[in-house]
Amino acid sequence: MNTAGVKKSYPPVEVRRKPKKTAGQIVSYVILVLWAVISVFPVYWMLTFSLKNNNEIFGENVIGLPKYWVWENYSRAMNTGDMPRYFLNSVIVAVSTIVITLVAAVMATYAMTRLHWKFRKSMNKFFMLGLTIPIHASIVPLYTTLARIKMLNSYWALIIPYSAFSLAMGILISIGFMGDIPYDLDEAAFIDGCGVWGTFVRIIAPLMMPAVATVGIYTFLQCWNELMFANVFISKDSLKTLPVGVQSLSGQYTTDWGPIGAALSIATVPTLLVYVFLSKQIQDSFIAGAVKG
Repeated sequence: MNTAGVKKSYPPVEVRRKPKKTAGQIVSYVILVLWAVISVFPVYWMLTFSLKNNNEIFGENVIGLPKYWVWENYSRAMNTGDMPRYFLNSVIVAVSTIVITLVAAVMATYAMTRLHWKFRKSMNKFFMLGLTIPIHASIVPLYTTLARIKMLNSYWALIIPYSAFSLAMGILISIGFMGDIPYDLDEAAFIDGCGVWGTFVRIIAPLMMPAVATVGIYTFLQCWNELMFANVFISKDSLKTLPVGVQSLSGQYTTDWGPIGAALSIATVPTLLVYVFLSKQIQDSFIAGAVKG
């Protein structure tokens, strides 16, 4: 059969049109954009605040970009008092608190979820009581205790209370993960010759990395920004943390607010960096917990 000259017919190509956004979706987008602006505005205001003089801060240019960029506010913030030392003190306290909290929380969780002993449920309830105690409600008994054991004006006067009040949340987060790790892994590790410590270090701890990241970030945010304990328990200038150092920039009669804004920006940058680089791990940890549950 000769098919020359016969045109082949093809089925019509369907053009897919993008679905139109409904009124509900548009309202949702508008709300999310407004919420993003509200969330970002304090950071924008703080950064512009740190580059202005008092005249612009108090009336001439409160919200807009600086008319005169006063970069020397940052040098004055670093040179007034001893800001580098305050920053180092905050790093020492925060890192020590995170390490102690992580080790204690993960080990306590391992004992209460993987080992069988008589009072493990009661001990878990005891730890969870820590969530019901406001951190600053204990400032008087803590001060009395630290004074009696001569621990005031030391790094430990902050590290120990910060670690203690972070432990309950660390255990709460860790239990949700460790409880969902299959017990078959423990049995396989014991068959291969691992003891309790070997199973914990080689099997459980690596699987707990998402929870460890989450606990570490929450602990960092809590102790890095804390002011009351640092202001009451530490009176030596050489041991003050960054929030107390920023507070000391305010004069008795007159205050140059530009350097204070610069000091606040310096204190906030580590928090922003930690969230930017580790926020994905926090989200993954919540997703993993939701899937496991």
